[in-house]
Amino acid sequence: MAKNVLISFDDSENAMRAVQFAADHFLRDAKITLFSVVEDSSTLCAMNSPELTPYFKAEQQAFCSLEDKKRELVETAIQAARRCLIEAGFDHERVHTKVNRRSSGVARDIISEAESGYDVVIIGRRGVSSLQDFLFGSVAQKVLQGVKNAAVLAVP
Repeated sequence: MAKNVLISFDDSENAMRAVQFAADHFLRDAKITLFSVVEDSSTLCAMNSPELTPYFKAEQQAFCSLEDKKRELVETAIQAARRCLIEAGFDHERVHTKVNRRSSGVARDIISEAESGYDVVIIGRRGVSSLQDFLFGSVAQKVLQGVKNAAVLAVP
């Protein structure tokens, strides 16, 4: 059975289903990492140049506070997911959280993390139609295709 599990996590119901799947199906001695990728808006929020349009300057603060709020929501949700796993019987020292700023794309960042020594990756599958999946792709689809050194479970 998998000893080192990566759960791709955001603040969605799909991500919580992935957490619940791990709680229901994995042995309690597994090491679990809840991994989230958040947007890096620090450069945009720090921009202050005379060349910026008045509209951008007016909306910049609103955008940056929304990004801060999104980060807070992810942090709150990931801590709730951690508590869920601990309450299910996993040792608190074996349940870790990791929140990284996006560097090369959400899916690529998850794949990169997955390739660093995990046995299995669990990801919630977003509820999209086959046509939407075909036209736009999805993070789950890209992770399924991109991870080479670990098993990937897409939880519906």
